[in-house]
Amino acid sequence: MGKKGLGSAIKSCFWIVAASAIFSFGFNWCYVPNQISLGGITGLGQIINAAVPAIPIGIAVIALNIPLFLLSWKYLGGRLLLSSLFAMAATSLGVDIVAAIHSFQPMDPMLASVFGGVLIGLSLGIILLQGATTGGTDLIARLLKLPFGHLPMGRLLMAVDLAVIAAVALAFRSLNSALYGIISLYLSTVVIDKVLYGMDSAKVAYIITEKSSPVLDGLVHQLERGVTVLHGQGAWSGEEKQVLMCAFKQRQIVAIKQTVKELDPEAFLIVCDAHEVLGHGFRLYHPNEI
Repeated sequence: MGKKGLGSAIKSCFWIVAASAIFSFGFNWCYVPNQISLGGITGLGQIINAAVPAIPIGIAVIALNIPLFLLSWKYLGGRLLLSSLFAMAATSLGVDIVAAIHSFQPMDPMLASVFGGVLIGLSLGIILLQGATTGGTDLIARLLKLPFGHLPMGRLLMAVDLAVIAAVALAFRSLNSALYGIISLYLSTVVIDKVLYGMDSAKVAYIITEKSSPVLDGLVHQLERGVTVLHGQGAWSGEEKQVLMCAFKQRQIVAIKQTVKELDPEAFLIVCDAHEVLGHGFRLYHPNEI
C-alpha cells in the first residue's frame, strides 16, 4: 500500500471511529433508557439483553453479525467486509463502553426518538460514506442495493428495520416503543440520505438567450464552468434558439445568475437542483458506491 492509500485508510478509520462514538452516545442516551427500538441487529441485541441482562447489547450484536458477514463475503468482497467488520466492532464495543461508563436517565420519549434518529442517522451516514457498514441490516441493505441500485440507501434500511422494531415492541410489551421507534427510524433514514446524497447537491442552469456568444464566453472563461450548447426551437415563434446548459456547485449560483443577467438582462434562466453529478469538476464514479 502506497502513502496515498495508507493516508486514505487512516482517514477512513478516523471517520468510522468518530461516527461510532456518535452512534454509541446516541444509542445509550436516547434508546436504551426509554426502551425505544433502534431496529436491525442492534434491535435484536436489545431483545436478547432484555431476556438475558447478563449479555451486553454490543456483544450480542457481534455474535449475531458473524454469520451474516460470512454470508456476504462472496457478494461484497473482502475490502468492504474488512471495513465493515471494523465499523461493526467499533460501534458494538462503543455501545457497551458508554453503557459501562454512564447510565443515562429516561427523557421525554418524543425528544429521545427525534434526537436519537438524528444522531444514529448521522453516524450511519458517515460510516456508509467510508464504504463500510455496521453489519446487520446495514449489510442486508447493502446487499439489496446490488439488485435495487435505484433505491436510496435510507429507504432500504427502513424497509428491513420495520420488522425488528415490531419484534422489540413485543419484547418490551409496549406499542409506544414501536411507534416511537418508527418515528426515530424515519428521521434516521432522512438524515442518512441527506448525508449520502444531499451533501453532493449541485445545480444545473438552462439559459435561453439572444446573446449566446458573450454569455457562453462569460461562463467558460470568467467563471470557468463547462457549458453544453443545446439546440431548441421556440414553440410560438418557430425560431431556432440556442440553449446553454451549465452544471455548477451550489456556492456559485449567485455568480452564475449575476454573470448571465449582466450580459443579457432579457435572458430566460432556469435553475434546477441536481444530485450525484459525475464528471470533471465534480466527483468521479466508483463501481462500489451506494
